[in-house]
Amino acid sequence: MKCKKWFSFILVSALSLSLAGCGGGAGTAAGGSAAPTESTPADTITITDQADNTVTVPVKIDRIAVCGIYPLPSVLSVFFHSAEKIVAMPKASMTAAQNSLLGQMYPEILNAQTDCVSGDQVNTEELMKLKPDVVFYSSSDTAIGEQLRNAGFAAVGISVNKWDYNCIETLNQWISLLSEMFPQDAKADVVKQYSDDVYQMIQQRVSSLTDTQRARIFVLFQYSDTTMLSSGKNFFGQWWCDAVGAVNVGEELTTDNSVQVNMEQVYAWNPDVVLVTNFTSAQPENLYHNTIGSYDWSGVAAIQNQRVYKMPLGLYRGYTPGVDTPVTLLWLAKTVYPDLFQDIDVTAKAKDYYKTVFGVDLTDEQVNSIFTPTSAAAGGI
Repeated sequence: MKCKKWFSFILVSALSLSLAGCGGGAGTAAGGSAAPTESTPADTITITDQADNTVTVPVKIDRIAVCGIYPLPSVLSVFFHSAEKIVAMPKASMTAAQNSLLGQMYPEILNAQTDCVSGDQVNTEELMKLKPDVVFYSSSDTAIGEQLRNAGFAAVGISVNKWDYNCIETLNQWISLLSEMFPQDAKADVVKQYSDDVYQMIQQRVSSLTDTQRARIFVLFQYSDTTMLSSGKNFFGQWWCDAVGAVNVGEELTTDNSVQVNMEQVYAWNPDVVLVTNFTSAQPENLYHNTIGSYDWSGVAAIQNQRVYKMPLGLYRGYTPGVDTPVTLLWLAKTVYPDLFQDIDVTAKAKDYYKTVFGVDLTDEQVNSIFTPTSAAAGGI
């Protein structure tokens, strides 16, 4: 009798252990893999990046390298409220960090390495020494993606043009992907809500503009004594103009990305407003006084009416998508149509945005620096 009881006890114990080993089997984790149990926690997740690749990345990511997506280090820094994870980034990103709020707010970013990333080239041997857990690269550069994957890196493609250069939508998509990869820091909902609200408010106000009231804008992307690059229809400049109800005078140019133009074209377009990006060291004064090259801007309406403006530089150059995009959009709307947006205090709005979305407190002095960028930020481009 005692033997039977002991045998029954062994059977029940074995059955209990067997059931414990199957616990949680009905659920699934992100990416479709089996849900982890307490005894076998998942150490990776599977995502779809913005190049539509399926990528397996670690759950715990402490070291990040950025290759080619210049605004991304600033986005990551604000997303984490720290730049300690960033071990490598392009030199153009570093120059912006050194000459913007990014380096002030997150000085640790200035320790990131830049030698392993040069233009559209990546030195995988140098990158390997940094032991990144994940490497972000431009999804349009398929060759670099292959190079990184072949070298064994967890390579995640990030796109700047998948959404037709729409800076608001691109920012939302970046934050959405980051929120999937780093759920403990997720900010997708609050970023989308705030940025979409800003965009819709501006659309409501500019919708009543007639064709004759719409400002005609020329975007000066890069400018030197030998080069004048602008934005045609297929680049960020088109979206900025559309977003504030203005006309991009270069819309007739259909080449993707920046386009070489000349002074004769500018004369013919005769823009009301000139926007100067931070991808050039040029300042409005250079156009007012013709101090670069042999160009003569004196016959252009924007120069005659003193309507040349340097775009903002917050945590990155405001022309591209980035964490500053909603603030840049408010600034542009008020700059182009001061009467229509007379009630908008861009300093107050910038402080509210960073506090509400990212929990960051900016001083008036810091916000003022966003709207008065120095020429040095263009270095290394």
